[in-house]
Formats: sequence, structure tokens, C-alpha cells
Amino acid sequence: MTSRSSLALLPLLLFLVLFVGSGLWYQSEGVDFAFYQISAPVAILPAISLAILLGKGSFNQRVDTFINGVGDNTIITMILIYLLAGAFASVAKSIGGVDATVNFGLSVVPASLLLPGLFIITAFVATSMGTSMGTIAAIAPIAIGVAEAADLPLLLTVGTIIGGAMFGDNLSIISDTTIAATRTQGCEMRDKFRMNFKIALPAALITLVWLFFQSSSAQISDIQEYELIRVLPYVAVLGLAIAGVNVILVLFSGIVLAGVIGLFMQVDYTLASWSSDIYSGYTSMQEILILSLLIGGLAALMKSQGGLAWLVGAIERISIALGAKAGSTRAGELSIGASVALTNLCTANNTVSILINGSVAKDIAERYKVDPKRSASLLDIFSCVVQGVLPYGAQILLASSLAEVSPLALVGYVQYSWLLGLAALFSIIFSWPKTAE
Repeated sequence: MTSRSSLALLPLLLFLVLFVGSGLWYQSEGVDFAFYQISAPVAILPAISLAILLGKGSFNQRVDTFINGVGDNTIITMILIYLLAGAFASVAKSIGGVDATVNFGLSVVPASLLLPGLFIITAFVATSMGTSMGTIAAIAPIAIGVAEAADLPLLLTVGTIIGGAMFGDNLSIISDTTIAATRTQGCEMRDKFRMNFKIALPAALITLVWLFFQSSSAQISDIQEYELIRVLPYVAVLGLAIAGVNVILVLFSGIVLAGVIGLFMQVDYTLASWSSDIYSGYTSMQEILILSLLIGGLAALMKSQGGLAWLVGAIERISIALGAKAGSTRAGELSIGASVALTNLCTANNTVSILINGSVAKDIAERYKVDPKRSASLLDIFSCVVQGVLPYGAQILLASSLAEVSPLALVGYVQYSWLLGLAALFSIIFSWPKTAE
């Protein structure tokens, strides 16, 4: 059995210091998107070097451990899904799927339900696209214009968009957070979706009720024409995923359906355009793809040196100190949630946080008898909760930049993320929903 060693976690600490430290420095200099100036795949290279240096055995053995981690079956499967998810999102957007979805939603939403309607539209688009950033980039400019035209509070409207985007990012089967959570915990996306949805739904419903009472006598105008068929790829992907079809087949089907619609509906859309969009989708996943490979290798090195075993023990002690009964499933669930939330505060990236904590969470889940779909759900939820209210996170930075408002001022208006966090804690405390089939 591998002995526990806190020293083996130094590479992870180095990665966080480089990544977060550079972000803080650029932020002090007033640089936009400060935490994204030094990319995570670059910041992790010194950490990998340190992990290899700290390792035992010959240099070749340490490198082999790293390579085995990079080539882990879970990591490679995740990479394939990332590529297909990026391709689908790119093709569907290129054929007008996002614009059609937004305008269709606005056309059926009564003016008195404008804010709840914006939340639902954003949530659907994010669930379909699998990216909160892409959703915010697509819908926030429209929502800002609607807020001005309908005399809605700007911060409240933008906060509504962020909340809806985080709802979809948390639940979508093509979201990188879902892919990372399910693959690291070894559960089916369909099962994680169902568990996740039961926790997220109450938070979403309370948010909708609150938004309803916050709505004013708004007027919806300037709705552009749309063709409903362009929404079909999103609906098909969502339906197939919930039905339990293999995710690789789901995404491939979505790419084909979206491409065929583009070829028949747009005169300027050719096979070359389709190919270009698919490759563009691949390219959009470059950073998370490279980071996933490198984190897989780093995790293997830290695990072989006893670092992850030490971390599991430390998290368990903290969770028990906070009141969870030693050995209980509740203690395990609190440990999983706390570890990914704290990591997300440091990295400002929910996917990175899940990848870093994946092995630790799986170990805790096995020892405390936490169902894999439950651990995957908690990983995704707590990372998305923190990401949705982090003033230096990409989502709030993007939205605040588009709306020209303070990121700190915006944090208090993302009600859904705060409510989701409370719902997750409630779920752990009262052991709900039950995981038994």
C-alpha cells in the first residue's frame, strides 16, 4: 500500500501558485481576464517537472508513470467526447441554431414573464450547447438590449443570464464538467443527469418564482425571424442523451443532423464549410484537451507518491470536524463537495477543479459508500456553484465586460448559483434524493 505523504502534493501547490498568482498579478495591473493570461496547460508544466523530480525509482520509471496517467482509459475517452462536443457546438451554432433558439423562446414568452423566460431560454441553450461561456457570449448581448428596451434592471437581467448558463453547464451531457465528473467517477451520464436534475430543479423553480415577482411591465420587441428546424439538433441531442444512448453516438448524430440541416437550408453552406466548422470545434477544445492529458499524468505521479492518499485523509478530518459523523456517507459527500469547491476558488475553473479532484473524490466515494452518480453530481454542482459567483471567474468577467458593470456588483444577482449551493447542502444533510434505483 502506498504510504501517505503531504510532500507529494507540492507539485499541485506549485501549479495553483503559478496559475492563481499570475492571475492576481495581472488583475492588479488592470488586465482584462487576468486569470486567463497564463494558461493552465502552461502553468502546469513546472508542476509536472517537480512531480517527476520528487518521484522514486529511475527517471524512466517516473516518466512511465506520467505517461500511463496521460494514457488512462478515462482520460482518452474524455478527450474523444471533448472533441465531438466541440464539433457539435460549432456546427449547430454555425447553422443558426443559437439565434433560432433565442428568438423562438422570446417569441413565445409573455412580456410579464420576461425574466423567467430569459432564464429558461438561457438554461435550454446552455444545456444544448454544453458551454456556459458560449451561452453567455451568445445571449448576454441580446438580453442587455432587451433590458434596455424593456426598462429591466441591468444587473438583475445579466445575473439571470449567468444563472441560466450555469444551470445548463451543470446539467448538459456535452458540458466538459459533466464529461469530467462522470468519467472520473465511472458512472453513466444519464444517471448523473437524473441525480443532478433532482437537486437543481428546486433551486431553478425558486429562482423562477423570485424572477417572476421581480419582473416589471416589460415589453418584448425586435424579435428576429427564425426557422424552428434549426433548433432540432439541440433537441435531438438532449433527447438521445436522456434516453441513454452512448454519448459518442449522440454527439456524432448531432453533428450529422446539424450539418445536413445546414447543407439543405443555407445556400452558402457547403461540405467544406461543414468540415471547417467541425475542425473549429476541435480547436475550441484545445486548452481543456491538453490540460486533461497533463493533469492525468500529474495525478498519476502524485498518487504513486502518496499525495492523494494524504489529501483524502486531510479532507476526511476536516469534514468530521465540521460535524459529519465519522465513517458516514454524509462525511464523504461533504468531503467531495468541500474539496472541489476550495479547488475552484483557487483555479477559477470548474472543469480544472473536477479533473484535479476526480481521483480523490472517487477514493472518498468508495471508502464512504457514496454512489458514483452521487459523487459525480456533487463534484459538478459544487464546482459550478463556486464558478457562477466567482468575481474573477470567466463567466462573470465576460458578462460584466459585455454589460459594462462591476464583476463584484454582479455576484449578488446570480441568485440561481447561491440557491443551487443551498440545495446541494440540503441534499447532503437530509440524504436526498435517494440513490437506490
